[in-house]
Amino acid sequence: MTSNTQKIAWNAFSDAMAVAGSIGGIILGLVFALAGRDDMIKFHGWLFAAACSVACLILLMRMFDDEENVDDTGYFDGPVRVATVATIFWGVVGFLVGDIIAWQLAFPVLNLDLPWTSFGRLRPLHTSGVVFAFGGNALIATSLYVVQRTCRARMVGRWSPWFLVWGYQLFIVLAATGYILGVTQSKEYAEPEWYVDIWLTLVWVVYLLVFMGTLMRRKEPHIYVANWFFLSFIVTVAMLHLVNNAALPVSFLGSKSYIIYSGVQDAMTQWWYGHNAVGFFLTAGFLGMMYYFVPKRAERPVYSYRLSIVHFWSIIFLYIWAGPHHLHYTALPDWAQTLGMTFSIMLWMPSWGGMINGLMTLSGAWDKLRTDPVIRMLVVSVAFYGMSTFEGPLMSVKAVNSLSHYTDWTIGHVHSGALGWVGFVSFGAVYCLVPWLWGRKGLYSMKLVEWHFWVSTLGILLYITSMWVSGILQGLMWRAYDQLGFLEYSFVETVEAMHPFYVIRAVGGLMFVVGSLLMAWNLWKTVYGEEPADLRDQPRVAAAPEFRESPAMARPAAAE
Repeated sequence: MTSNTQKIAWNAFSDAMAVAGSIGGIILGLVFALAGRDDMIKFHGWLFAAACSVACLILLMRMFDDEENVDDTGYFDGPVRVATVATIFWGVVGFLVGDIIAWQLAFPVLNLDLPWTSFGRLRPLHTSGVVFAFGGNALIATSLYVVQRTCRARMVGRWSPWFLVWGYQLFIVLAATGYILGVTQSKEYAEPEWYVDIWLTLVWVVYLLVFMGTLMRRKEPHIYVANWFFLSFIVTVAMLHLVNNAALPVSFLGSKSYIIYSGVQDAMTQWWYGHNAVGFFLTAGFLGMMYYFVPKRAERPVYSYRLSIVHFWSIIFLYIWAGPHHLHYTALPDWAQTLGMTFSIMLWMPSWGGMINGLMTLSGAWDKLRTDPVIRMLVVSVAFYGMSTFEGPLMSVKAVNSLSHYTDWTIGHVHSGALGWVGFVSFGAVYCLVPWLWGRKGLYSMKLVEWHFWVSTLGILLYITSMWVSGILQGLMWRAYDQLGFLEYSFVETVEAMHPFYVIRAVGGLMFVVGSLLMAWNLWKTVYGEEPADLRDQPRVAAAPEFRESPAMARPAAAE
């Protein structure tokens, strides 16, 4: 049998398996829709059946299509483009919902006295929307792009990469509608109910297989360090998800389930998951992004490749033990609390090693900070990474934690990492990806990137500084006693004192939303194919590879 015949046979087999899987999904969705024991699972059943029906229709239309899923570049970038667009879309949605709940805290009347618009339901929608929808799609897009280029190999699979990307969007929709309609497991960062968790598990296994399969078919013998970070994020998040979300459903036709753990064991499992979701989803994965896009945009090698390897293995071994510091002064045994604090402090070293490596990659190219707002955004994200990874271990120390815990200081810390580190490195990566993926001469407007950078940076500073001040004020008011030993302030008085800081926080969040809208408009014009407004001011690396040697991209003599 010739290789071409084998390819046709394999494509036909994969098509048949994909169609069979989508038909199975339709049947399963209809079972939940028609026999479900509550309205939530019936709604999700119809939603799942509809999604599988669309997938089945597309598959049937493409049946026996023997064309390779390969772009002109020789890589498989269709799913990467979808994930990139999803990153931008979910980012705007997640940031907007976050700012709405910030205004709700300042003015509770904005809850509108409706269950679906209350803070309690919109808050998990915001956190999951930013972390998993925005951040998750950014990680999928960049990891699938980077692994192909650094391995010089096409991504494996005919339909599996498409299943990964669109299956992940279905997970986001199922989770988000569950939050709004009030059906969750009530676990921090792990709210979706049991059947949504099972769907995410299936999608994530496909993600691991696609990523590892691409690594295995690499033509480049060396595995670049960014791929180690991406792989560790995929494997560890899978382990965290399976352990923390282990639950028993009340009925296999109902949405309600109960976690198998209870009491302090449940709390410890939750914060082992929660802190390592930060450590591997929001840190390791985005470090993989940093180690590719900062050197690529700066057109400089990584400052120290040996340091990047030490950074990787130190993070991997230390981060997994730090979760107990979320449970200081609780029923968790004191030795476990101290263990979490100790490993958190030890994390200072590898975290700052990674920050130094990222910043020093610009050695010999610091002038690019003045001329290229995209590299400026990437470098500022690394600076925020360093600041957040200094503040986190500091807050894990018991004496500091006694003041900071349960206050807005924690909120400020989380958002300095989420907006400054995760947000900015994702923005920088997307600004790089869009012209490369769509074959454009450059971004539509570097001026809009400049505006995005400054508006968002000012918004972040307003946000985190207001939360630092309000958090320390909260902690001091809560622990203030009068001469008779009674609490000096009632809880209502502490809430009143927070009002001006909540307004400042909401204004800062609004500025961040405005920045994301500027980005979305800029990237829409880029994808649409508008001629860049300031082409001659853009660095050569901003263009897709086919344009990089074009005379049109050369700078005028005066600018050299």
